[in-house]
Amino acid sequence: MDRQVIGHRGSDLSNLLREADPRLRRLFRTTRPVYVSSSSATGLMEGGVRNGVRARALSLVNGAFSGRFHSLVSDCGKSGESYEVAWGEAHDPQVVERLLREGDFDAITIVHSETSTGVLNPLAEIAAAVRAAEAATGTEILLLVDGVTSVGGGLVEADEWKIDWLLTGSQKAMALPPGLAFASASERMLARAATLTGRGQYFDLLEFDRYWSKHQTPTTPAVNLLYALDEQLRYIDAEGIEARARRHWEMAERCWQWAETTGTRWGLSVLAPAGARSPTVTAFQLPSGLSGPPIVARLKERGYTIGSGYGKLKETTIRIGHMGDHTLAELDQLLAELEEALTR
Repeated sequence: MDRQVIGHRGSDLSNLLREADPRLRRLFRTTRPVYVSSSSATGLMEGGVRNGVRARALSLVNGAFSGRFHSLVSDCGKSGESYEVAWGEAHDPQVVERLLREGDFDAITIVHSETSTGVLNPLAEIAAAVRAAEAATGTEILLLVDGVTSVGGGLVEADEWKIDWLLTGSQKAMALPPGLAFASASERMLARAATLTGRGQYFDLLEFDRYWSKHQTPTTPAVNLLYALDEQLRYIDAEGIEARARRHWEMAERCWQWAETTGTRWGLSVLAPAGARSPTVTAFQLPSGLSGPPIVARLKERGYTIGSGYGKLKETTIRIGHMGDHTLAELDQLLAELEEALTR
């Protein structure tokens, strides 16, 4: 990242993105282009709404970030309805299909791995429910997916599951500095965008696609972050996408096992139910008498960073992000330090 900046309209930058292109497609499990945005992932959440929602969207809400996706729908001048479940629970694909059949929706928003709770939604089954509802109603319903803590940490099948918009951010499972976001769009998404006004300028999908055909970005990119992207994609390729996914699941299972065997000494438990847990982040429910921020502070004194609960869960949960380039050995060290912090 400390190399000299290059011109963003020259061949050097085009070559950089040309090299990244097939590696990003492998990460997203798609044959479609994966666009690069110099923004946070929230920018491409908004881009998904502006380019993919014609009039009315159903938003699946089970935490802070899925709530953000829902609020973006109205913020972008579209009509929206939410299917909400308790924070810490996953959505039921049968309910999704029923709501889509009954409502006049042309898009659905979902957070695959809800970072605030550690819940992994059954995306493959929900995608199948969306297609079933499309067939029953004769209405095209675009599937817009926040994969911020799932892409690069698990196998998110953009093509196989027929996802129309799949986005992530650089600073999670891809293990890059913050400041970049990535998204793939189906042909249906591009066709929908071409019919919509109000796409804005910064996140206009048609402009992203036009520039990506030349391996360029519509606006000035964060060049030094692209240097990091190039290096990290080579590292990810060397590890292998499947092996990377296995490593993430192994770290997740170690957290769950620790909670069931050791964490119970302090009354800790995994917030998400078995079968609906993320491979990249685990939220621990704290018992009465323990608060998240002091535990986080004690670990910081020991040189480790975890998250306290997010939003309304700030006091009652703590979160471990076992993602990116972390290893089982590093996770074991953290869990040992967490035991010390809980003992104080």
